[in-house]
Amino acid sequence: MFTHNAVVGVDGGGTKTEAVVMDANQQVIGDGLAGPSNPLRVGIAGAAAAVREAIDSACASAKLRRGDLVAAEIGLAGARRRELRERMRETLTPLGIGEIEVVTDATIALYGATDGAPGLVVIAGTGSICCGINARQKRFCAGGWGPISGDEGGGAWLARRALRAVAYAFDGRGPKTELTELACAYFHVTSPDDLTTAIYAPTITNERLAGFGRDVVNAAKAKDEVAVEIVADGGTELGRAAVAVIRHLQMDRERFQIAYVGGVFRAAGDLMLNTLRAEVRKVAPRAFFEPPRFAPAVAAARMARERINQVALAV
Repeated sequence: MFTHNAVVGVDGGGTKTEAVVMDANQQVIGDGLAGPSNPLRVGIAGAAAAVREAIDSACASAKLRRGDLVAAEIGLAGARRRELRERMRETLTPLGIGEIEVVTDATIALYGATDGAPGLVVIAGTGSICCGINARQKRFCAGGWGPISGDEGGGAWLARRALRAVAYAFDGRGPKTELTELACAYFHVTSPDDLTTAIYAPTITNERLAGFGRDVVNAAKAKDEVAVEIVADGGTELGRAAVAVIRHLQMDRERFQIAYVGGVFRAAGDLMLNTLRAEVRKVAPRAFFEPPRFAPAVAAARMARERINQVALAV
């Protein structure tokens, strides 16, 4: 097998980390998975361990060693600060990969969305963010503020909204909902009255909470009115983030792609996309929605390949 000049791309999030190895012909020859690698949630050492595990798995799949890799592009959720990205890069240097660059997960998702062309990407996984790039190569992001002050439309946000609806229903402040039974099952309690003990336990991480977001989406698919409203509201909030990006980049009169990435979109589909589209249409009627051209991990590998090619041309 021809293995020279292989590169690796990594997509690291709050729930899982995916790595793909790509050969010189931009063909994926190996892939691997590991646990979460958001450094704000699992720490720098924990994130680095997950990245290493995913890369090692991808290398084993490709029948390569880490030392055979000439470059790595590593996109991580929670790596918004330059200082944090640099610390992650330093921690990963002992992996022995030729060139390592650490960027945000939004950066690789945006590249994968449009293959470098002007456009936007909306990410809704454990958390959420929207990023865009215009024809002048100016970039801007909205959202991505984390579980306390943001992440609207992400899995953990859906779960929190659902748990509030369950509390309202139990108190008589809101309508009854199938989410009550689903919440009790997910958090292993027999009565909604016991949820306060379960959901505030030290073991309930943001990622564990986001898992309940899948039940919220499933309840919406089953036409539970409360769940339908929550998921639709998530789409509206993500649409508002997209509108903020479009306005900042002055793209409202242009035709461009908006791609959508993440487990929430895969699960919810049009239940979330319909309200997202409606919000965007108010300010950018020529924008069109399509899935990304490349998955984030593949986009990261392509970015690593492009970076190596540019270095070769400059020499």
